Formats: sequence, structure tokens, C-alpha cells
Amino acid sequence: VSQPGKFLKSEFQVEGAAPAIKLLKGTTTLAFTYKGGIVVAVDSRATQGPYIASQSVQKVIEINPYLLGTMAGGAADCQFWERELGRRTRVYELENKKRMTVAAASKVFNNILYYYRGYGLSVGSMVSGWDERGPSIYYCDSDGTRLKGNLFSVGSGSTYAYGILDNEYRQDLTFTEACELGRRAIYHATHRDAYSGGTINV
Repeated sequence: VSQPGKFLKSEFQVEGAAPAIKLLKGTTTLAFTYKGGIVVAVDSRATQGPYIASQSVQKVIEINPYLLGTMAGGAADCQFWERELGRRTRVYELENKKRMTVAAASKVFNNILYYYRGYGLSVGSMVSGWDERGPSIYYCDSDGTRLKGNLFSVGSGSTYAYGILDNEYRQDLTFTEACELGRRAIYHATHRDAYSGGTINV
């Protein structure tokens, strides 16, 4: 198909068209900064509606040794485009003899997602890492949103995770306290949200 956007509109957005496929997804991922760096915590359940497809999905994707991405939304979309981001950061490093900053990497990722906006991608990821400016976290999604912040939670269980994080998060956490907070927030989300579960990876 030479023009996918026009094809999709002509086939699926006209009167009498077949109903859109509803992709039911679920997960809980979170990331926050603290005085010692960044904590990223995720569950490991993959669901297809009410069906639990897997309990051992790796939802933290290593973009490069200094950058991590999380996976929420469509597993294939997140894995493919975050690996592509890893390739682009490596090419940048080889061409410029320096690492790409977290801000620049998240902007590249956001530009990709914005370009394919409306084509059916399902991505809600956090790009987190460390550069000369220190630790930083960016939230990027398939609607073209890019936000910088100190604390994010993404996925169907994120509201439950925020309940714990909003109550107990602070910048002066120790390493042990920060890891425990991330673990506890994911644990409570998996307890309340049927689409989150499996093991907790911190």
C-alpha cells in the first residue's frame, strides 16, 4: 500500500466499515529519580484481553549501557522501536565520538512516534538514563507526547502504583529505600490490577 494513512481511512473510517479491533493491554511500569540515581520497576505479565499470555516478559529494554526504556502498550511496537533507538544512539556515538544525552535520545524516540502517529502504534514508554547533566526520565507515547519528570508510572496499574508513590516518594531516599518503594508500588498495583502480575523486576 503506497499511502497507508489514506488506505486505513478509506477502509476503516467510513460508514458501514468493520468495527475497529480493540487491543486490550495491561501492565504496570514506573521510574523515578532519587539522590542516588534512578529506579525503574516493572511487572512481567503480558495479557491479551482476559488471557494471560506470559508471566515472564522483560519489560525493561536496554537501549544502550546508559539508557533504559520501559515497555507499556504493544510489546512488538515497544521492543522494535526501542531497539531502533538503540541503533540510532550507537550511530550517533560513532559519528560524534560522544554519547547521545537522555534528552536527545528521548527526542529522537518521540520524533519516530510522532511521525507514525495515527498508524496504529501502541507505545507508552519511559526513556531513562544518565549523562553529563545527571539522571533524567522522559515519558514518550504513540500520541506524540514527550514529558520530562522525576516520577512516572505507565500502564493499566499505574493509578495504583501512584497511590503508593505519591504517599512515600521523596528525593532523599537511600538506595535500599528507593528499590523497596519501587517494588512495593508494583506489588500493590499487581494486587489490584488483573492485567498486571508475574514477577517484579527492579
